Amino acid sequence: MNDGQQISNWKQKVLFTPGPLTTSMSVKQAMLRDVGHRDFEFIHAIRDVRQKLLEIGQVANKGYEAILLQGSGTFAVEAVISTGTNPEGKWLVIQNGAYGARIGKIIDVLKIKKTVLKYAENSLPNLGEIEKTLKEDPFITHVAVVHNETTTGLVNPIKKIGEIVKRFNKIYFVDAMSSFGAFQMNLEELKIDWLACTANKNIEGVPGFAFALAKKDVLLATEGNARSLALDLLDQWKGFERNGQFRFSPPTHSILAFKEALLELEKEGGVPGREARYKENYQTLIEGMREMGFTEYLNPEIQGHIIVSFNYPSYPNFNFEQFYKILNDRGYVIYPGKVSNADCFRIAVCGRLFKNDILDVLNVIKETVDAMGVEL
Repeated sequence: MNDGQQISNWKQKVLFTPGPLTTSMSVKQAMLRDVGHRDFEFIHAIRDVRQKLLEIGQVANKGYEAILLQGSGTFAVEAVISTGTNPEGKWLVIQNGAYGARIGKIIDVLKIKKTVLKYAENSLPNLGEIEKTLKEDPFITHVAVVHNETTTGLVNPIKKIGEIVKRFNKIYFVDAMSSFGAFQMNLEELKIDWLACTANKNIEGVPGFAFALAKKDVLLATEGNARSLALDLLDQWKGFERNGQFRFSPPTHSILAFKEALLELEKEGGVPGREARYKENYQTLIEGMREMGFTEYLNPEIQGHIIVSFNYPSYPNFNFEQFYKILNDRGYVIYPGKVSNADCFRIAVCGRLFKNDILDVLNVIKETVDAMGVEL
């Protein structure tokens, strides 16, 4: 690592993955003690985390609530859908990647009605088609979209979509797993009713819990909807309001780490500071990879600054499994591709990574392709 922090006796691998990701030493150290989940200290930590999340979303004291939930980001997505949909509800899912597809699968498992507008993984949705679908189908009650699609790094136009959704008075849900904390967002201005994210993304915490931000009147209107006890966001919110506690055993260490991660975000200059560092990382990565001859899967105008999908080189000596293993053995962990219509691999620039870390992995990538005899 390049922030001057070391771990003795073992070499820490650097994660160029979009979550779990590389965390700071101080975030790790925050987990080196135990705390009772009913202790005043922990209850205060939950309160502080919930307040900070609303501040990051620029909706503190503006009629929104933050609800923490044990589990991964997908738990939060399922909780929003399970809690937020009444028995007559129907979703419009805007899908241009694997995580939009996952939203559709969750809806199917819950036996909720849906319509899907599916687009290529390297293209933005058709806003006119979204408007037409909402106009022609009055039974649609909710609209879902992924903001920064982790499949590729594509950024969907959530503000424009939100404006359309609200013209038809529908509930708007944004999966912001790979954007919240590194994109400046005002949930009220974006017309967002529900947002889901997780601790181990751009705020640079560790896995263990996810969270939903909800417009309070929309949350209160979900009374009686829940299809799951453990994933009932309204009931968990009531618990936080009543005694500040989780209903079931909480991930105490993860929340202590997240509280420290929030302090580090603040020290960095908040979301604008974090966004600037990630954008510098992204630009460094793109320039270095292009110089070697790699090409991106997405066009730059729809590419975000969190994760990038690169096409496999056409040279026959390139073997991704070998490429991945050599990088991993050298201490650099990248991501396999998840695109359905192309051979790609992914490199993320989020987490406790700096420009020097990006330059380091670029050097190792260059050495690796040279050793494999790949000509780019």
